[in-house]
Amino acid sequence: MPVLIAIIGTTKEWSATGGCAGGIVEDRGMLVRLEKTPHQHQRPTKVRVRSSVGHAVVLWGGDSEEVDGQHHVEWSVDEDIQWGHNTQSAAIAEPGFWQDGDQVVLRGRVHFTEDGAAVLEMGDSQILFDLAAPPPESIDRAWVEISVEAGKITLWPYRL
Repeated sequence: MPVLIAIIGTTKEWSATGGCAGGIVEDRGMLVRLEKTPHQHQRPTKVRVRSSVGHAVVLWGGDSEEVDGQHHVEWSVDEDIQWGHNTQSAAIAEPGFWQDGDQVVLRGRVHFTEDGAAVLEMGDSQILFDLAAPPPESIDRAWVEISVEAGKITLWPYRL
């Protein structure tokens, strides 16, 4: 399955053959606050993530004892961008993420790489996506909203 990864607060090089955007992605960093949701006894743990651009409930892939507090994180999402299905033009030109029922909506500015991937700029972070099919060229550098099932998003701790 395809994987989306956001490296928060670092520079990371990705292989063009690895299914993610080739080249170097520089990220200016986003600090998030995590809280365990009540009644958590299963793995992975559900967490409430809050930042300056939004809040939602997603999965936590790190140590469940280290959830509560501020963290730099990587986001992994098991879904591709599919224009007209889970991705559409945004009505507002500002970054954000929020819960919408069992979905999490990620809003940011998208641009496409030469090797057929996409980068979503959401606040101070850049999130790499694979594409299910080529999107319209007219949305390159446009503000978009990507809706993903909350259970397909996992946050991982990232040590700076």
